[in-house]
Amino acid sequence: MYLYKKIKMTEFITIATFNFTHEIMVLKSILDHEGILYLFQNENLITVDPLASFAYGGILLKVHPNDIEKVKEILDNLNSNLKIV
Repeated sequence: MYLYKKIKMTEFITIATFNFTHEIMVLKSILDHEGILYLFQNENLITVDPLASFAYGGILLKVHPNDIEKVKEILDNLNSNLKIV
């Protein structure tokens, strides 16, 4: 069980956009393992209607400003191996 201090989700910043839910599965696992708080905005909507991705601007990865550098490093490592971003 994780104990997090209260963090306002309004402080989170979008750092990546994905078109489909299958593109974020590995990333979610890594972020969870690293203990990074994140939000994938529009994930449920696009899971139900994948074509809505284009209308709503995709699935937005939002993280706290304190975690931006670490998440960018994770994305760079994934992108060099999996070409997901």
